[in-house]
Amino acid sequence: MPMSIVYLLIMLAVICIWFILLKRPIWESMGLAFIVLVAVTGTWGSIGDFIESGLSTSLLYSMIVFICMSAIMTKTKIIDGAVNLILALLGRLPGGAGYAAVTASSFMGALSGSGPGNVMSTGVITIKAMKNSGYPAELAANVESNASYLGNMIPPSSNIVAALGALNMFFAAQGMTDTMSIGSFWMVCWGCSLWFVLSKFLVTFLFVKFYKIKPMEKNEIPSIKDTFKNNWQGLLLPIIILLPFVVDFFFNNATVFPDMAIFVERLSKTGAKSYSSALLFFVAGLAAIYAIIVMLFKNKEAVSFKNVIKMLSGSAKGIASTVGTCLFGYMIGALFNEINATAELGVFIESLNMGKVGLAFFIPLITCFMGMVIPGSSLVSIFGALFIGLFYAHGVNPVLVAAMLPCICGVMCGITPPLALGMYAGMSIAESDPGKTIKNDLWWVAAQYVLEVIVLLGWLPILGL
Repeated sequence: MPMSIVYLLIMLAVICIWFILLKRPIWESMGLAFIVLVAVTGTWGSIGDFIESGLSTSLLYSMIVFICMSAIMTKTKIIDGAVNLILALLGRLPGGAGYAAVTASSFMGALSGSGPGNVMSTGVITIKAMKNSGYPAELAANVESNASYLGNMIPPSSNIVAALGALNMFFAAQGMTDTMSIGSFWMVCWGCSLWFVLSKFLVTFLFVKFYKIKPMEKNEIPSIKDTFKNNWQGLLLPIIILLPFVVDFFFNNATVFPDMAIFVERLSKTGAKSYSSALLFFVAGLAAIYAIIVMLFKNKEAVSFKNVIKMLSGSAKGIASTVGTCLFGYMIGALFNEINATAELGVFIESLNMGKVGLAFFIPLITCFMGMVIPGSSLVSIFGALFIGLFYAHGVNPVLVAAMLPCICGVMCGITPPLALGMYAGMSIAESDPGKTIKNDLWWVAAQYVLEVIVLLGWLPILGL
């Protein structure tokens, strides 16, 4: 057995014991796994380099900014109007509450960056609406949880930042000096995400037909007029977040979009590149400031300086946990590179001679189970470049694989029993039977897995590629 497999098993064993059995925080489990790996590999002399490598990853700080933005969005409830508008537009359709849940929870999940957290916040509204319109409790729980976990692969989720880092690492390993712009990469991520959102609509539609589910009751459907009147400012938030990245995509594809060439000339290539590199910090800050300004006009006391500090300090534990987990993930990735464990693991997988089709079935399967104990962002930072390289060797576009990393590393693990945190969160709100919920969830897991394989094989057109 290759030593890389042994090190991987040691890492998984430490995390399982510390996180699952002893119920310690995941960041602590990742940190302990790092120390154990350093001890086992005898790389104490390089520990400073591993720490420096993790701390010098600029995308790590982008994650902090987006997590802070998510905390402000959640606390100010500025996007509640978007949820009510979606319910108002879709609630009149047969099974409309479920379609509204897929739309709202996918979008909210992308902003919050937390599958279970989004289930607990958005699900309070959507699961109740689904049950009242005839959805079985177990189906309502799974519609919400599966849609919420899609947020992990939809920009501006912080998981996308880790995937871009893995792609740039792969480019560097290949000796490529040019890196992909953030806007262009996000466009591909949206292109991939669109297929998965549509698949959730399709599965929901089939269940609606099977159970003969009706539209929402008229008295439960929010008024479109009132929603626009009271929350129109919040409806502009998606534009504020997404528009700069769309502009960046056009800047970096001026040859495809000639009308944008004049703007690139005015900025110069260096200026366009600087605009791209600053986007993650700029957009998150702009969106957070906008949310605070909007709430100032609605409830000045709620967003006073003191209360904003409380919002962030109340989320400090979650921010520290997420950032700590990612940091230790980067440090483990640096350690694996130092001892060539990642390269050795790649050679071992290649020796299995699975080919492109085999990889498309195998990689999502192993990431699903590893993702149950290793957070998706850490999984991407440790093995992302390796997975991209394996597919690239078989002719798969590396950008496509990178855009799929948040999906195969951060979505399936949250919806697959027995450690499906999203499913359990939805189950607690829906008060559904555990056995029935798990059986129903397997249909959703199967649909997710099949679509992952299809996308990785390049059988579907992807926006931005």
